[in-house]
Amino acid sequence: MEKNKNESKVIRADLSSSKFPIVALGASAGGFNALKKFFTNMPSDPGMAFVLVQHLDPTHESTMVDLMSRYTSMKVVQVQDGMKVEPDYLYIIPPNRDMGMMNGTLQLIEPKEPHGMRLPINFFLNNLAEDHKEKSIAIIFSGFGSDGSIGLKAIKAVEGMIMAQDPETAESDSMPLSAIETGLVDYILPPEEMPEKLISYVKSSYKTIKKILTPKEENERALQKIFMLIRNRTGHDFSYYKENTVYRRIGRRMNVHQIENIPLYLRYLQENPYEIDILFKELLINVTNFFRDEIAFESLKNTLRSLINEKSDVDNLRVWVPGCSSGEEAYSVGIIIHELLEESGKNIVVQIFGTDIDVDAINMARSGTYPINIASDVGPERLKKYFTKKDHVYVIKNDIREMMVFAPHDVIKDPPFTKLDILSCRNLLIYLNVEAQMKALSNFNYALKNNGVLFLGPSENVGEFLDAFAAVDKKWKIFKSLKSTEFVRRYVEVHPIPTSIPLSHLSNLDVGFNLKGTETESQVNIMNLIEKELFNMYIPPSAIITDFGEILYIHGRLGRYLEPAPGKAKLNIIDMAREGLEFELNSAIQNAISKKSEVLIEGLRVKTNGGHIIINLNVKPLEIESTHGLLIVSFEDVKLQKEAKKGKIKLDMVTKGDEKIRELENELKLTKERLNVTIEEMKSSNEELRSANEELQSMNEESQSTNEELETSKEELQSINEELVTVNNELQMKIDELTRAKDDMNNLFNSTEIAIIFLDNDLNIRRFTKEATSIIKMRKSDVGRPISDIVSNLKYDKLMDDIQQVIERVTYKEFELETEGGSWLLARIMPYKTSKNVIDGVIITFTDISQRRKQLREMEDSFEFVDSIVQTVRDPLLVLDEDMHVVLANHAFYKKFKVAPEETIEKSLYNLGDKQWDLPSLKELLEDILPEKTELWDYEMEDDFPNIGHRKMILNARQIYREGEETSMILLTMEDITDQ
Repeated sequence: MEKNKNESKVIRADLSSSKFPIVALGASAGGFNALKKFFTNMPSDPGMAFVLVQHLDPTHESTMVDLMSRYTSMKVVQVQDGMKVEPDYLYIIPPNRDMGMMNGTLQLIEPKEPHGMRLPINFFLNNLAEDHKEKSIAIIFSGFGSDGSIGLKAIKAVEGMIMAQDPETAESDSMPLSAIETGLVDYILPPEEMPEKLISYVKSSYKTIKKILTPKEENERALQKIFMLIRNRTGHDFSYYKENTVYRRIGRRMNVHQIENIPLYLRYLQENPYEIDILFKELLINVTNFFRDEIAFESLKNTLRSLINEKSDVDNLRVWVPGCSSGEEAYSVGIIIHELLEESGKNIVVQIFGTDIDVDAINMARSGTYPINIASDVGPERLKKYFTKKDHVYVIKNDIREMMVFAPHDVIKDPPFTKLDILSCRNLLIYLNVEAQMKALSNFNYALKNNGVLFLGPSENVGEFLDAFAAVDKKWKIFKSLKSTEFVRRYVEVHPIPTSIPLSHLSNLDVGFNLKGTETESQVNIMNLIEKELFNMYIPPSAIITDFGEILYIHGRLGRYLEPAPGKAKLNIIDMAREGLEFELNSAIQNAISKKSEVLIEGLRVKTNGGHIIINLNVKPLEIESTHGLLIVSFEDVKLQKEAKKGKIKLDMVTKGDEKIRELENELKLTKERLNVTIEEMKSSNEELRSANEELQSMNEESQSTNEELETSKEELQSINEELVTVNNELQMKIDELTRAKDDMNNLFNSTEIAIIFLDNDLNIRRFTKEATSIIKMRKSDVGRPISDIVSNLKYDKLMDDIQQVIERVTYKEFELETEGGSWLLARIMPYKTSKNVIDGVIITFTDISQRRKQLREMEDSFEFVDSIVQTVRDPLLVLDEDMHVVLANHAFYKKFKVAPEETIEKSLYNLGDKQWDLPSLKELLEDILPEKTELWDYEMEDDFPNIGHRKMILNARQIYREGEETSMILLTMEDITDQ
């Protein structure tokens, strides 16, 4: 603890000129114990502000402020709307409110989601990241569900720090596990170890980042080596990213490991390759969500409406979403396009390419599976229409998924897609340097059709490419592509068709770009291979194909044998085969692949323009090294046919002249007619089946709707359960507190040894102490019984009347009474007031005063004894207190001076008679000399006294001390010597 306190002072010094960190604490069921351990180990002045966001029952008043105040010396407050955040405070969210942040103040709003569907932690983390940037810190503690996991992405995007409770220490590990699964968590620790790590991180982060933002030559060289390590391990070059962004993100990783300079971090990367993967993920900034900037997507939808309306049903729509991360952006665009197609009634083929350099993110996008937290971004209507809920995740429906093609791709390094209608690249360009931005934008213009739509992020722009893009919506950065010749001449990089292609990716050529293979993949010069093999086969008209039938290369004129298929352009040899060739060509290809041998089909009749030709078909696997999966297909007219070479598999085709052909055609015609009848019958059956299927689909939709309602109810019950657990924890703390208070009261009552009885308004016994049983014969079983029914040993029959009087008049009553055993008690009857100032009975206490009364009697006896002696003295005598007031005078004094007791008792000596005793010399004797000497003898005094005339007196005085008393009294005697 002492160490933390010292460190916190250092933090304050570092933050003197900047914003202080704000730590968001997300907790749910079981989170109280974790919070208790966390704040018990946190110093009172860490220089940070803490904001606790919990799942609370909206109808229950929270007691977290009182509870947390016991475990931290920081100021603990419940948030009020507009409250400014200050360091060394713990702010707690109130029930039934969502909380955001704006300009350093906490803003409360009423939740828009129904009870049980709220995600307050995500909501606050998103606001905190937006408002507090890199000084945002998030900590996820124990709780149900996955609230917070989406908000962590926003924290990471602004280079904040994230902690999660070790799931093994959590009472409910669902929330920490969900946070850890995002891959964004920097520290996974038990709650008691978090404060030390948090303070250490904050203390060093500003120093580390400051060093990196002002790099020296040594740092720059080390940075280039880091880029090289990343490129060697991942194949991606980050040297074109903005320098400050790279420095800050490397600085964050350095701070996590408490490494203070880049050369040391370079060595750490070399010794720990896994850290390279983490740094790669850190630099990727995979932060996205569905319909990010909802108004921007509405503007995009309005822009695309006219684009789609202009297309016909035979057209297609090509879309590219580079930097798609885990797919939310691509699916959002797909949903908008689907809505517009439904609105227009068009049946356009849509193909959306989503690309990213993060393979893990691409795999997640391909799965189309997302956590339930997306509900707040997508909205209930779209969620129901485009997603299916399975367990605790949402899965995108096939209508949208079938539009998508996801693949790894580097926007800067790899060639772009072409002939695009729409290109959406949001929040990627801002992380690239100027050179990389120019290259990307030139590629975008090259890829888009004329008037194609470019959709950028709110912080991005087309820069100096004003002649390449026309603004449609300047605020939300929507542009249309312009095919400017000057622009192409200045900027566009020509992307030639590569002559060297990784064979493992030849099947991807139709998507418009070359996916690079690994360094170990051999590359083959296709042109050289083709020429060599064609010379060996006498170069008939031929085609090189893949095992899927895709044409890679054509030699000679193949128009007599192949023709383009109608519809979308394809280069598949089976689809392009002319009538009479399709079946045999497919069969020959399959035989050549399965038997790995050349296949020859002779005398094949193929229909051409206005007639037929007889050809020989030859399919042969390429046997050259590194050409696995490729075949060469050759076509020869029958006039060129030769003997089949040895080793060829020969498929005999019987050709019997025109008569035989006509006979076969008649048979075929009859078969077609019969087939048509069968097809009509099958159509009728299909209609019936379709009708039945529609009914089943309707029933399935109803069942699905019911299932979704049940799932929603389940989620609400789970959320309510979380709230109840939180309330239960608070109530348990209250019970423990009340138990301790009860123990304290019992010990207090027992230590006082006072008889106490608590009665309710009906005078029934509520509680009593052990000492009270000796006065009123009560047992534990008498609780709840009227006190009037219980036998007492008091010689007092007005106790019930006195109690009733106190209740009715709300007064206090005290009196003495005697018991049957002769003891005396002091009884007090007081009203019993609740915390709400309501009278709820009475408290009766009995204090034993028998000893005091005995001492009082003894004192009275002593006083009577002394008084008897004093009264028998013949000379006048006075007893004075320390203030010179008369306490006692004897009969001789009254007789001598002819005064009454009421003129003397409690009067000042100096005011008696005509103030004859008010003499300076007498005052000095009594007040100054007498206290020192204790006795005074033979003081002569002569004066005129009322009633008795002139007299001469001799005064004697003596101090009287009483045992146990700090004050003393004076005994003053007078002797009349007037006649002597």
